[in-house]
Amino acid sequence: QVQLVESGGGLVQAGDSLRLSCAASGRTFGSYSMGWFRQAPGKEREFVAASRWTGGSTDYADSVKGRFTISGDNAKNTVYLQMNSLKPEDTALYYCAAGPYYGSSYYRRPSSYAYWGQGTQVTVSS
Repeated sequence: QVQLVESGGGLVQAGDSLRLSCAASGRTFGSYSMGWFRQAPGKEREFVAASRWTGGSTDYADSVKGRFTISGDNAKNTVYLQMNSLKPEDTALYYCAAGPYYGSSYYRRPSSYAYWGQGTQVTVSS
């Protein structure tokens, strides 16, 4: 059974940094894409960042490009989202997702991901 467990969220001030972690288990993810999405209250879930588990192509939402970085540690089966220069508009519930790799053009589609974590809350105060 595949499980994705996020951690690392919290309450920070604008300009601070956080690193989210997503611990994956239940299968090998070598041929998978790993993504981060977020959902703010009253808004739809939106794409944040994604990468192929084995590395290579990455994609970022324009709103986070240059501030967020997705990376992975194969030995720990963990994906990270380093978030720098956080803004109040980054406040949301952040989800980790995993799914078969279809190509980077599919990264932004929630339907590309078969597995989702429960989310970790990030709150950025101004």
